[in-house]
Amino acid sequence: MKSITLYCSASTSLDPGYYSTAERVGRAIAERGLELVYGGGGIGLMGSAARSCKEAGGRVTGIITEHLLTMEQGWKGCDELHVVDSMRERKRLMMERGEGFLILPGGIGTYEEFFEVLVARLLEEHHHPIGILNDQGYYDPLLALLEHGFEQRFIARPTMRLIQCGTDPDALIDALVTADAVEVDPDTFYPARSG
Repeated sequence: MKSITLYCSASTSLDPGYYSTAERVGRAIAERGLELVYGGGGIGLMGSAARSCKEAGGRVTGIITEHLLTMEQGWKGCDELHVVDSMRERKRLMMERGEGFLILPGGIGTYEEFFEVLVARLLEEHHHPIGILNDQGYYDPLLALLEHGFEQRFIARPTMRLIQCGTDPDALIDALVTADAVEVDPDTFYPARSG
């Protein structure tokens, strides 16, 4: 693995603990010699992770839309900052540039990105590991929603084999780096066929 794409919030009004964790994530990525690919913002958890990665000697690639460039104060400290026309292009490039995906706490956009990466994995459009950093229990409701989907048979339970969850940034990143490939068998992973 050479790079991790990070999805997270650009909010500046969160509990300080979330920013501290994002800084740990940035450092951990740099310490493992990985490139950080992210949404290009200079504020919120995005900015915290990117600055921390760069300060620890890591390489940072940001991908941001022209519209968000001003709103999220695109970070000029990136080794590469790609400014694109649309969110569709932004998400495509972020997915293409990552060899692993890490989801930190975030809002609607982060939820969307997580599910898009997960669906693409189920459809075998990529074969990269996906991690959810459940900082301060933020993703407990999301995990409960997935469990509800399993119980109601809308989602096949083996889907969770494609997702690594954890609360410790170092351990989770190590798990992504060393993750074994999971073969997606439609008879097992697709709910319509798995019964």
